[in-house]
Amino acid sequence: MILSPRRRWLLFALALTAGVLNLVDRQIISVLKPTIAADLGWSDDDYGTLAAWFQAGAAFGFLAAGWIVDRLGAKWANAAGVAAWSLAAMTHGWAHTFSQFVLCRIGLGATESMGTPAGVKTIATIFPPNLRSLGFGLSNAMNSLGAILAPLGIPLVAAVWGWRAAFVLAGAVGLVWVMAWLAASRGVDFGDRQPAGSGNLISGDKLFLKEGRTWTIALAKVLSDATWWLMLFWMPDYFNRQFGLSGTDLGPPLALAYCGSAAGSLISGFAANRLLSSGWSANRTRKTLMLISALCVVPVPLALHVEGYWPAVALMALTLAGHQGFSTNLFGLIADVTPRHKVGRVTGFGAFCGNLGGTAISKIAGLVLAAGLGYGPLFAFAAVSYLLALGWIQLTMPKIVPAEDADSSRA
Repeated sequence: MILSPRRRWLLFALALTAGVLNLVDRQIISVLKPTIAADLGWSDDDYGTLAAWFQAGAAFGFLAAGWIVDRLGAKWANAAGVAAWSLAAMTHGWAHTFSQFVLCRIGLGATESMGTPAGVKTIATIFPPNLRSLGFGLSNAMNSLGAILAPLGIPLVAAVWGWRAAFVLAGAVGLVWVMAWLAASRGVDFGDRQPAGSGNLISGDKLFLKEGRTWTIALAKVLSDATWWLMLFWMPDYFNRQFGLSGTDLGPPLALAYCGSAAGSLISGFAANRLLSSGWSANRTRKTLMLISALCVVPVPLALHVEGYWPAVALMALTLAGHQGFSTNLFGLIADVTPRHKVGRVTGFGAFCGNLGGTAISKIAGLVLAAGLGYGPLFAFAAVSYLLALGWIQLTMPKIVPAEDADSSRA
């Protein structure tokens, strides 16, 4: 595949925008949780159940998503994924009962599972190895932009047209994106499709689940993604419980907290690119930046003991920066050690496992809060989760060997 720089960056910009839409669609329910809960009579346990069903839908969606992305290739996987989750988001606007909302959340989670493997495969395909870390950093930063825009824009839409309109409008924007992507990628052959007839829906090939790197990434995703989903679904509720913020008052604190997420993505992406270009090995680069990122999350329990919500915002911003720094290098690790034609499946299975962690923490959070235990136990887990993930990576992959190097050493 030969792309002009202009076409490469146009496709990358659209892929970044898809990540923003993915995050905005899933964030609507958490930003508007106080409003929707009051309207439909949800309890904390009800909301935790909805969050868990979303995660379960996404988790099992990832089992098929990686295979689908590898089979369709980046071009058609992006279009199919965004169209599917946009329609799923719109269905929330017509849901009235709790059971209907459960079905909507399962559908949105399952279809949004296309986003991560399609995004990772797109970056791994259109960029050379030395630019991929920068691409992943920019990608995570733009996803954070969605988290910043959501608490600012969604309450305004809900205030003018009602909370149902927020779901419908977000889905409509996604359908417009699909038309733009198809126009921009017209005539492009990414050369990244899995050969027809190889593998099956779940594993993609018989060796896939037997490879050690698959399980290294999988458990690291379980531990790190659990904290991310805890923050994504429950941070608005934390500010509501701790400081009485709701509605449009939640916008600025949440937006600033997610600015930390964007900063962590950009800094880690640029740092990895700089270190790799200066001669650092992939092993030294990834693990050093992961350790720094993990340490950024350790102070998060202090958010329960600060006076006023702005110090809490700063701690949340640091936590989210740590997550995105860790995530950027974990995605970089996937691209480092995985042959290109398997990137979708490895990413998809890792995301499946990460969403299992998210499913568990979402439901556990609802039960912990319903029992009156507060956020203390949850934030204590968050503080150590990334250090545990890094420890697992070091234990099972003492040295990161890029796929190209591994292949040449076997030749």
